[in-house]
Amino acid sequence: MSYIIGVDCGTSGTKTVLFDETGTVIASASEEYPMYQPKNGYAEQEPSDWSDAMKNTIKAVMSKSGVKKQDVRAIGISGQMHGLVMLDRDNNVLRRSIIWCDQRTAAEVVQMNSLAGREKIVEITANPALTGWTASKILWVRNNEPEIYSRIAHILLPKDYLRFILTGEYATDVSDASGMQLLNVPERKWSDELLSAFEIDQSWLGKVYESCEVTGTLTKSVADELGLCEGTIVVGGAGDNAAAAVGMGVVEDGRAFTTIGTSGVVFAHTSEISIDSKGRVHTCCAAVPGAWHVMGVTQGAGLSLKWFRDNFCMSEKETARLMGEAEYWPTDKAAETVPIGANRLFYLPYLMGERTPHLDPDARGVFFGLSSMHTRRDMIRAVMEGVSYSLRDCIEVFREMNVSVSDMMVCGGGGTSPLWRSMLADLYGCDVKTSTSKEGPALGAAILSAVGAGLYSSVQEACGAISRTDKVKSPNAENSAQYERCYQLYRELYPALKQSFSKLAQL
Repeated sequence: MSYIIGVDCGTSGTKTVLFDETGTVIASASEEYPMYQPKNGYAEQEPSDWSDAMKNTIKAVMSKSGVKKQDVRAIGISGQMHGLVMLDRDNNVLRRSIIWCDQRTAAEVVQMNSLAGREKIVEITANPALTGWTASKILWVRNNEPEIYSRIAHILLPKDYLRFILTGEYATDVSDASGMQLLNVPERKWSDELLSAFEIDQSWLGKVYESCEVTGTLTKSVADELGLCEGTIVVGGAGDNAAAAVGMGVVEDGRAFTTIGTSGVVFAHTSEISIDSKGRVHTCCAAVPGAWHVMGVTQGAGLSLKWFRDNFCMSEKETARLMGEAEYWPTDKAAETVPIGANRLFYLPYLMGERTPHLDPDARGVFFGLSSMHTRRDMIRAVMEGVSYSLRDCIEVFREMNVSVSDMMVCGGGGTSPLWRSMLADLYGCDVKTSTSKEGPALGAAILSAVGAGLYSSVQEACGAISRTDKVKSPNAENSAQYERCYQLYRELYPALKQSFSKLAQL
């Protein structure tokens, strides 16, 4: 039996899972680390924390499993996207990594648009210039820390720093590099035009690979430290969402997944590149060679239900504790008693502004239609429906882009709710499924490594053998018709309130 390792470098911690070649979990281990916020809107992490966590968790899974090191065929790495890791010529880290959720670079986004032009940036990178992405962070260091900037020899993304620790190679994959805003996403290579416009030396950037290609092998010193064999291959890997897609089998046209976590994500695979000129959704290279993905984001998905529950549902929280049930089980049961449309009550889930489709940081949450007849149960149902409508908004943008969705996986905390899955199936008009595996990006990274090791001939073949579905919820035609009427009214609310949101922000 052959074995594969998937490493997922997340924001709160790193998780490493050892799988056999069929995708069965043999052992897993996790290690957390801090995030630093030296100023409001800043977010940084120490790359050494990531490498320590990776090493510790790899050693832990090997120790727990009893698997022989020579039977471990390959390692795949997934990770948080957009983070900036800078090394000097001696490979010393020059400063803490500025990570994905950092928002300090508003001035640099303006600078990028001035240097290259907004339309040209969208044409080349498939996305508008964004504060959280890597290129603006590089310019911020140049503008604000010139002494550090002058010593740059290499620029890496978080997971690619881990690759360097393992192999000594400076490399990245197309899915993660898509989030740097230095890659020509349609052509899957560094953009000479943007590098020239931003005056960034291409020699600083790693070689670009497809996600399942071999990028290097374990060095002897690291292999000895980890209890693995020198020469074990390390593949390109992928950014976290692209890796999660592989783990769930979202690797063919028509397939997509929805995540309901703090935020909500709708992610769809496409074999033909499609770019939204309005910048409402992201387009990136997929972890499948020669393919892309589109991704819409709603800021306040699971956050909306958590906010409502924590502030207004103390009895439901206590019920869950006393009964030993999952923490959201009572709110689910309460919402089930309320009819579709929440008795004419609507909720706009814009607690943190909104990205898809409105791109409006001033948007805020709203209950619309509230009357004295409404109860807490109606409001819970309205919150869940409002989040579902906002996720449907992402699907509508995909349709404008000619990206079809006929098969939907769902994950994240909200995906465990049968009611929420039912709402999504009825609103999307397709089956909504859960995965048997809960390993997410780590499984996707491992699948990519299995392809690189030759255990499977393609990502699609590997997913066909490894990715499995669990629960399936099919749409109900009668319910879909009711939701559709409600959704059309929901879509009228934001345009009616847009100017009021702007005025509210100025108060």
